[in-house]
Amino acid sequence: MDQQKPPKKNNLKNIAMLSGIAFEMGAIIFICAKAGIWLDGHFQTEKRIYTAIATLFGVAISIWVVLRQLKRIQY
Repeated sequence: MDQQKPPKKNNLKNIAMLSGIAFEMGAIIFICAKAGIWLDGHFQTEKRIYTAIATLFGVAISIWVVLRQLKRIQY
């Protein structure tokens, strides 16, 4: 007969990783948005184009980070 292995007990580690994802996303987007605001102030743009570009860049980076972390989670 085949012996089945007991399931891994990584639940606490997975919960900690998932709870940290929201804070990481928020921090990345916030920092990029602040950098965009600074660039708009430095170059004195009227349409806040650097803020929009930097914020979208921050969203893309945060999604990439989330997807990378989700691959590490063991179910």
